[in-house]
Amino acid sequence: MQKRNRRLAWLATLAAVALVLAGCSSSGGKQAEQQAAGAAAGTANTARIRIAMITHETPGDTFWDIVRKGAEAAAAKDNVDLVYSNDPAGPNQANLVQNAIDQKVDGIALTLAHPDAMSGALAKAKAAGIPVVGFNSGLDQWSQLGLLEYFGSDETLAGQAFGNRLNDVGARHALCVIHEQGQVALEARCAGLKQTFRGQTELLYVNGQDQTAAQSTMQAKLQQDRGIDYVATLGAPMALLAVQSVSGAGSSAKVATFDTNKALVQAIKSGSVQWAVDQQPYLQGYLAVDALWLYKYNGNVLGGGKSTLTGPAFITKDNIDAVARFADNGTR
Repeated sequence: MQKRNRRLAWLATLAAVALVLAGCSSSGGKQAEQQAAGAAAGTANTARIRIAMITHETPGDTFWDIVRKGAEAAAAKDNVDLVYSNDPAGPNQANLVQNAIDQKVDGIALTLAHPDAMSGALAKAKAAGIPVVGFNSGLDQWSQLGLLEYFGSDETLAGQAFGNRLNDVGARHALCVIHEQGQVALEARCAGLKQTFRGQTELLYVNGQDQTAAQSTMQAKLQQDRGIDYVATLGAPMALLAVQSVSGAGSSAKVATFDTNKALVQAIKSGSVQWAVDQQPYLQGYLAVDALWLYKYNGNVLGGGKSTLTGPAFITKDNIDAVARFADNGTR
């Protein structure tokens, strides 16, 4: 009996060790950090396919570096040849869709920053039998334009949450800086903020493709109006420019933003930026590519006809440490 008990105890110990090793190999240690940084856990044994990713990225916007890392991680896992292209102008973005159609890609993942300019090209993609998913921009337009799925944040909801937070901190006059006029997601953020913020909301349009000009425009506005106590920017690079603008103007305004990057995380830690609203761009890029692979090889469609939301969530000084190590990897 004693021998049998010792044997059972040994088997239990062995099982526990096996579980610990399995946990370490799948989610712990250096391997988990590498997977978070974009290393593929394995490669699909399906035939290699080509997916085009087309965005409205503007030069210098680090947000898209994070999107691409997610997309590249999914492509590596799914045995996908990812072809990335971008243009901030709607008609030019539509031309990129036509290029992808001409190349007979197996799927297209795109942003709908300027949906009206994309309708004709999307109709051609549908006629060619090419599945298209949307992400990041176009929450209210993707379904009517015939896309299969959508991955992104509800930007109106995000703006409303931002406005409520301004109320909580006692803000009175917010300047909402839009760095690309007519871009539906950015316009929705400021509109949502205005809906819930009980103070004065003022819009300021700047040229997001010219950082020097953007900073100068913000600084001039802050010098002109000393009543502005919060600057709300819609991207991490613009937030960092706003911090410099506040300093240059000798303003007492505080800065808060949407979206993050590595430098922005440090700004939240130091207190020069109060908070960021996160929409998880890595996840948007990853899901867009992975969804097309799933549709191609298993007929899967996510969301049940509704958008798959990746945000919003607030990143503040209170939870920044949980995000910082992933930002160091370039994935948050």
